[in-house]
Amino acid sequence: MKQIITCLVFLLALQLHAQDYNDTLNAIRAAEANSALRQMMNNQNANTGNYDVKYHRLELNVNPSFAQISGDVTTYFEAKETMTDITFDLTDNMTVSQVLQRGNSLSFTQNTDDELVITLPQPQVQGVLDSLTVSYSGNPVSSGFGSFEQTTHNGDPIIWTLSEPYGAKGWWPCKQDLNDKIDAIDVYLKTPEYNPSNEPYIAVSNGLEMSQTVSNSEKITHFKHRHPIPAYLIAIAVTNYEVYTHEVPNNGSPFDIVNYVYPEDLAVAQASTAVTVDIMNLFTDLFEEYPYSDEKYGHAQFGWGGGMEHTTVSFMGSFNRGLIAHELAHQWFGNKITCGSWKDIWLNEGFATYLSGLVVENLDGDANFKTWRAQKINSITSQPGGAVYLTDQDTTSVNRIFSSRLSYNKGSMVLHMLRKKLGDANFYRGLQDYLMAPELAFAYAKTQDFKDVIELSTGENLDEFFEDWIYNQGYPSYAVNWNQNENQLRLQLSQTQSHESVSFFEAGVPVRILGTMGERLDIVLDHTFNNEEFFETVNFTVQEVLFDPESHLISKNNAVTLSNSDLGITTDIKIYPNPTSSVIYMEKSEHTTIESIKIFNGLGQLLLQSGWTTQLDLDALASGLLFVQFQTQNKIINKRIVKH
Repeated sequence: MKQIITCLVFLLALQLHAQDYNDTLNAIRAAEANSALRQMMNNQNANTGNYDVKYHRLELNVNPSFAQISGDVTTYFEAKETMTDITFDLTDNMTVSQVLQRGNSLSFTQNTDDELVITLPQPQVQGVLDSLTVSYSGNPVSSGFGSFEQTTHNGDPIIWTLSEPYGAKGWWPCKQDLNDKIDAIDVYLKTPEYNPSNEPYIAVSNGLEMSQTVSNSEKITHFKHRHPIPAYLIAIAVTNYEVYTHEVPNNGSPFDIVNYVYPEDLAVAQASTAVTVDIMNLFTDLFEEYPYSDEKYGHAQFGWGGGMEHTTVSFMGSFNRGLIAHELAHQWFGNKITCGSWKDIWLNEGFATYLSGLVVENLDGDANFKTWRAQKINSITSQPGGAVYLTDQDTTSVNRIFSSRLSYNKGSMVLHMLRKKLGDANFYRGLQDYLMAPELAFAYAKTQDFKDVIELSTGENLDEFFEDWIYNQGYPSYAVNWNQNENQLRLQLSQTQSHESVSFFEAGVPVRILGTMGERLDIVLDHTFNNEEFFETVNFTVQEVLFDPESHLISKNNAVTLSNSDLGITTDIKIYPNPTSSVIYMEKSEHTTIESIKIFNGLGQLLLQSGWTTQLDLDALASGLLFVQFQTQNKIINKRIVKH
């Protein structure tokens, strides 16, 4: 009874943990979908496409008690063609008072298309860098759920921003083109020194805090960020924050995780955010050093229920571990490398979801990670269709772009299946190479870019994998038919597809073989065509064959049956010795014709090919598990051997 109770408690804990993560994912997905709706309602401004932004200096005046902003924004820009004027995005309710260039006033107009159009004193030719400063003020109109919000928490005033993707123009003059990252920014926030309760105001923004200067009851806080960043990831917040830090060792080059939290939530936050160091260490070990380690990472509490991965400081509505992991993952996948179009949204969301799963794997153990995978598979297979990669028509629907079933869950499980296909060493090296690719790092990537990098890194041809699992729809269902003759186990693997876009899913199919005396053998069948037969040497009496018992493969409605049929001619092919150190010998019956013999390694790479022969020298091949494939006149027979 004690064992049963313990088991029930453990299962309940798994269910509660899984429910917590699902609730978090649903909140994240809803937030990002709502954010995308604003983007789709505000098309990119074609009038800002003739220049590249190189630098911004934002000198802003804000008081959390009032929904107002004023200040100066200095912009350095390089002409992409000859320019006689320059256009910035700025909502028409914001008032520009002057534009200066090297002390000289420039003429400008504001229009109802939310444009600030500035006439340049002389044509600026292609490749020339110049700058100007815009002075402005106004009461920002919040778009969506918080491009600029002035509200309260526990009665205390707060101002915070959430500009994804096109809300930045609501509170400062900028270029909102998501494909033009700004090389560097400085942010100077002038605020009252104290709030109405005589508590210090604390300002937050991207990058490293350089200084706080107090004069005449006003404070100027300076932040410096020196990495490429799009306008929508620039953010500010001001309130009576309590501030505490966690140090990340970072292999001898430590940096701080700076937490800005409401005083009333300090104890809860301190109990929750320490795990960020463990998650940061995990991601650093698996992928690469945190991209902004020369500055900081941080959390800033704000008045909304989700989270937003502003570069170097995620704004957080809560501090549960799933949200912490998801937003931190975006610093690599979403911020350092940003998806190049809505079709490629899985490069942001599928990756962040899978990294949250890796946190479960590494902090909670294999059993919890198995539960996590099973839940993702159940979600993915709840409908027969749906691809990871979006069509043009798909991009007209916010719910489709931010589909938790496809962009998040299927995207994450496809990554897991890619990991199983490549092996851990190749998978993580491939992702490291992706993050370091010069043309992608701190820029943008599309699905083909990701595929190209992984193929170059691993030497694998992934055409079939991407066609089946990313570009096309649905999932497979399997039927396994097996029987045993002495020490030969025959497995026949059949497949049907849930959607007509895929005629056959090539995949490594995991099965577990259980013996009558408690023996266990886990194998992966390289399934390349329908009704394929596999033969395994099993030196125990098989009691049961289990299909994908660890939930590594996207599939549904799978069946395993024991057959009483004769094994036929295929049992007449024998390989020995197994294991071997060099030479293998082969025997076949007279009525069996072998057209070719191929030997593959565990990654499916062809190592050796021959016509029929009674022996092969494997001395030149690396040690490990090898697959021997016999092509007969009417079928393919697969066997496996181990080389010492």
